[in-house]
Amino acid sequence: MTKDNHRQQFPALANKAYFNYGGQGPLPEPALEAIYETYKRVQLGGPFSGEVGAWVVQEAMLTRRAIASELAVPPETIALTEDVTVGCNIALWGIDWKAGDHLLLSDCEHPGIVASVMELQRRFNIEVSVCPLVATLNEGDPVAVIADSLQPNTRLLVISHILWNTGQVLPLAEIVKVCHKTGVKVLVDAAQSVGVLPLNLIESGVDFYAFTGHKWWCGPEGLGGLYVSVEALADLHPVFIGWRGIVTDANAKVMGWKSGAQRYEIATSAYPLYAGLRSAIALQHEWGTIEERYAEICRLSKYLWQRLSELPDVGCLRTSAPEAGLVSFRLTNGMPHKKLVDLLEKQGIMVRTILNPDCVRACVHYFTTEAEIDKLVEGVFSEIVRNP
Repeated sequence: MTKDNHRQQFPALANKAYFNYGGQGPLPEPALEAIYETYKRVQLGGPFSGEVGAWVVQEAMLTRRAIASELAVPPETIALTEDVTVGCNIALWGIDWKAGDHLLLSDCEHPGIVASVMELQRRFNIEVSVCPLVATLNEGDPVAVIADSLQPNTRLLVISHILWNTGQVLPLAEIVKVCHKTGVKVLVDAAQSVGVLPLNLIESGVDFYAFTGHKWWCGPEGLGGLYVSVEALADLHPVFIGWRGIVTDANAKVMGWKSGAQRYEIATSAYPLYAGLRSAIALQHEWGTIEERYAEICRLSKYLWQRLSELPDVGCLRTSAPEAGLVSFRLTNGMPHKKLVDLLEKQGIMVRTILNPDCVRACVHYFTTEAEIDKLVEGVFSEIVRNP
């Protein structure tokens, strides 16, 4: 499928230059139709009926399989959640914390995760420290930084696979290997990596991998997942508990948990979103393999990085071409980044601010075009000229 034909299936791309895939991807028309048709089917079948109940079980199974195929893991290791944050909280709160335990996170984690860790610290009197990964963006070794930050009482490392603010891709398998040497488990915020990187979570050895469908997969908001390795499953207790995660006997007596990661699922969800996400994932395969899509993301992000680097009063955070689709840059003329973002939006160009580090972030996907990138660069230049 050509890129032009592929783009025509995304209504949101018809009237704007879109660079916010790291915040929310646009939903393609086939996914919209799948969601609508599925909602209609539920109503025609009876929202609470034996037919629809059996259909819900089938839809969940098909969705776990589709996700598992993308991550190269067994379907039983996938719990369906609402988003990345819910997945991270399942892992964070499911550990049997004791006073004096140590949790290590990086200085590039999302505020939602930082806030959760702060509450863990307050409630369980655990120790928390932060390792400086921002400084390794252009030089230094993030694996060595993490290794030096581990302590004898460290139980969990919390990191992102692709850092949401700078776009740095961390060497996950190497990090996991270092942590596992001393029995430290690894929780990954995968908001920016799922749908971007070719993944094999079994080979990486990671314990917990929380992701969403509404960013780089361009699926519907409100549906994500959590991968829990077979080894980590035994020690991670369910925190949010509902009928989808438990086993009962013929008299509705609770007998225990579901055998796999489904034990972390709770109760009623917007099931038609399952069909929407599967449709969005399938559409991406129509354009190319994950390896081909990732190569195109890297090619286009390099093009954007090079063009931005040529502008006066603009400094890219990276000193070399990005390894993923996130390109962060600063204005050096004193113009507030929020002002630039607002002015660009009036031109139909969508980017966003990042507060720490203070910068503007533009995201390119495999179906971004050079013409869109040129429009963004020209828009930035025109605003710099108008606001010296």
